[in-house]
Order: sequence, then structure tokens, then C-alpha cells
Amino acid sequence: MNANTRDPLRLIQNGLDQLGHSPGAIDGLWGLRTARAMKALLAANGRAAAFAPPGPLPWITEAKSALGRHEARDRSWLMDWLKRDGRSLGDPSKNPWCGDFVETCIRVALPDEPLLGALGTNPYWARNWLLFGQEVKPTHGAVLVFSRGSGGHVGFAMGQDDTHFYVLGGNQSDAVTIARIAKSRLLGARWPATVPPRQQRLQTMKPGEFLASTHEI
Repeated sequence: MNANTRDPLRLIQNGLDQLGHSPGAIDGLWGLRTARAMKALLAANGRAAAFAPPGPLPWITEAKSALGRHEARDRSWLMDWLKRDGRSLGDPSKNPWCGDFVETCIRVALPDEPLLGALGTNPYWARNWLLFGQEVKPTHGAVLVFSRGSGGHVGFAMGQDDTHFYVLGGNQSDAVTIARIAKSRLLGARWPATVPPRQQRLQTMKPGEFLASTHEI
């Protein structure tokens, strides 16, 4: 992000600071403190505290920060990364960690997002993410839940072609990758309850750009 594109958010951060809602550093970057300051301002003025952050979706930014990391080659790095939300399933080289990956991204980027019921108890079981937030049509950044035998797989929607979704997720070929997953396997698409859905159409992607995935391990 260059300096010019940061200027509008710097103005917002300055305004928040002057109104007594500190956003942290006035750096033009969307972060947790800026998000919390904006929510505090909205709540103080009697408005709904949910809002759409400008620019990239913060949970997708978190997910991309681990893109390419492999559970064996980058085991220590991944274990530390997955613990940043305060808990983890454990060693990614020994456990199915797609749910752990999604939970880390959501909890770090959206600390006020509720994970209720079975999802809060066990976010590592992929199908529990069908309880997350609100139901939406597949859109950029949505949590997509897929069948995989009697279990499941979960990741973030990045694109589509005629027959497959392109999913940014963990435990895909033992790494954080973008993989093609058949649309026929989709169980549901979910969006955070604390962020109004964006009407952002899924990007059309070319089938040859990414490997197809049928058994995420």
C-alpha cells in the first residue's frame, strides 16, 4: 500500500484520535486498534457497531500472511502462527488443521466476532463452521464449508470457474495454498456477523492456474 492510498485512512484515524477514540499509530493502515476505535465511535453515537472495513478484508490479509507455509518445512513457524489467537489444535503435521487456520484468521482479525455453540467449543471440526456468522451466497472472503467423506474442509473463497471454487485455506496439500475445490461439495457459505456482507462477485479464474483438490491433507 503506497503513501497516497493511505491518506484517506490517516484522516479517519486523526479524526478518531481527536474524538477520544485512539486508533493507535496514525499510519493509514487498517488494524485492530483502528477497527475498535471506529466501533467505539459508532456505539457512542447510538449507531450499529457493525461496519465494513475499507480496503482488503482483514481476515484475508491474515490468511495471505501464511500463504505458502508448509506443515513440515515450516512446522515451527506454523505452530506459532496458529497459536496467535490464544489456542491451537496442536502440531499441524499431525492434525487436520484447516479449521485451526480459519479460526486463527477470524479471531486475530475480528476479535469481537462471536463463535457460538459447537463452533466455539470445537472450531477445528470443519462442519461446525456452518454455524459461523450469517449465511451468504459465495462471495470474496466468505467462509466456505465443504463435504469430505463424513468430515469436511473449510477455507476462504477467492474465486471460481464453471465447476470449482478457488479456496485459500490450510491443510491443502499439507500447506496454506489456493486450491480448486468442486462446487458440488459445497455445504454452505458464511460471513462474519460483525461485518456487513460485501456485494463483491467472485473473481473468474482459469482452471489451469491452480491444482484441483479432492482430498485435503
